[in-house]
Amino acid sequence: MKVLIPGPLLSYTKKREVEAAGATITELLADLDRQYPGFRFRVIDEQDKMRPHIRFFVNGEQVFDMTHSLRPTDELQIVQALSGG
Repeated sequence: MKVLIPGPLLSYTKKREVEAAGATITELLADLDRQYPGFRFRVIDEQDKMRPHIRFFVNGEQVFDMTHSLRPTDELQIVQALSGG
């Protein structure tokens, strides 16, 4: 499935669009971490929860549940909010 990568995570993938597999977001992130070691830790915390500045969109709709079912034809977009002051 197509995964769109935000700019701050390009240091892991070196490209804005990658392919990954998984029946859920959790499984997909495990595959991404296998391909790009350290990637998962940037989006998931030590309690296996989505980091506060990360959002997942499946086919353009925001998803909050890491067990959300995915199909091979889906598109996952990872969005990382930027903050500052």
